[in-house]
Amino acid sequence: MKVLGIDLGSREVKIVLMEDHTIIQQQKMSTMNFYKNYCIYDKTLKVDIEKLGIKDYEKGISTGYGRNNTDLNTFKAINEIKAHVYGAKYQTQLEEFILLDIGGQDIKIMKVEKGVMTDLELNEKCAASCGRYLENMASVLEISVEELSHYYKEPITLNSTCAVFSESELIGKIAEGVSLEKLCAGVNYSLYQRLRPMLTKFKGNDLVISGGVAYNKGVLEYLKQDYNKIIQLKEPQYNGAIGCCYYGIKYA
Repeated sequence: MKVLGIDLGSREVKIVLMEDHTIIQQQKMSTMNFYKNYCIYDKTLKVDIEKLGIKDYEKGISTGYGRNNTDLNTFKAINEIKAHVYGAKYQTQLEEFILLDIGGQDIKIMKVEKGVMTDLELNEKCAASCGRYLENMASVLEISVEELSHYYKEPITLNSTCAVFSESELIGKIAEGVSLEKLCAGVNYSLYQRLRPMLTKFKGNDLVISGGVAYNKGVLEYLKQDYNKIIQLKEPQYNGAIGCCYYGIKYA
């Protein structure tokens, strides 16, 4: 059976095609590109799946911000929590773990016990602890997000709790002559400090990381202080779309 999973995220759209528990195709693009080039507005926003180069599938499952306002015809929509839990179960083969998903504009923390989610924490109100924060700070430093992600030693202290004010604070530190390495480490540490209060009630040995921030070495190094094992998914940015496929194969 071939199942197509689409995660209509706030920043990117991720698409995965799975056949008999094996991923055979995947692609991602900016959300703007997806809406402009692969959708037609006719009373509702309709997606042209054939334009994506995908014709042969038996089931379609969608998730993400755009799942309810985008017409995918025969697709079944599931919430992001369910999609990410199933994606993590598929990618780790674990039944007990804490899942931390850091997206472009939100954070989701899920506790999974015996294969079932038993607790949940969400942060959708502030960008200061999300991927967008790292993108903005990297832009201020005039480096790539990938370069920013490497630093964690000797972080400077950034006190601002607001993403906008943090940019001004960072500029002040640059003017003081603080080294790029310490500035980058400080940015990563400030994100970790915002995550930590949310994670304190989630006790467990294994912390699974999904979302683009899973590639951030600095944040992962800080999280090692709190968990015995940090598991970086092989495909952290595709986890929601993978979860759609896995759910479709098992239950839909």
